[in-house]
Amino acid sequence: MAVADTLQSRARARPRLVTAVVSVVGYALVFGAFGGVLPLPEFSKDFVILLGDAIAVVNSIALLAIIAGVYFIKNNQVQKHRAAMLTAFTLIMVFLALYILKVGGGFEKEIVAEGFVWTAYIVMLAIHILLSAVSVPVVVHAVVLGLTHSPAELRETIHARVGRIAVSAWGLSLFLGLVTYVMLNHIYGWVPR
Repeated sequence: MAVADTLQSRARARPRLVTAVVSVVGYALVFGAFGGVLPLPEFSKDFVILLGDAIAVVNSIALLAIIAGVYFIKNNQVQKHRAAMLTAFTLIMVFLALYILKVGGGFEKEIVAEGFVWTAYIVMLAIHILLSAVSVPVVVHAVVLGLTHSPAELRETIHARVGRIAVSAWGLSLFLGLVTYVMLNHIYGWVPR
């Protein structure tokens, strides 16, 4: 218990540092997977497809948890808000693990579409990726503040403002990721790239 209290105390005193460290570790894992630096096994095509489907399920549930968290805080149900947002954050950690396995141990898919559909898909995918990258430190900062301060203390921090930005960027990123997943896997189809 003393170790947990010490860690919480240090994170409370330096939430921006904790945010930076956690964000850098997350970015390093993703870039390591993309760059082939992480020693990941190569998976079968079927398993990579299964990972993609699992990611879509995890992200759908995370988006629902975020929406529930927004509803709860708007109705002043702080404990339910906290539970919903920590659920969403935990699911994003699960997503990260699945995504690293999928990217590092599999292959990329390219949508079978042309013209407007292809352009719309690429634009949505680009916005999804950009928002995913940008939202990491904002989401982590909101979570660090939420875990290290009481509800009364949070009113004196930037938690609410950072949380609104995090929910907007994170929620839109998840939504666009799900739309592109459906387009790629269930509407237009794909070919390996």
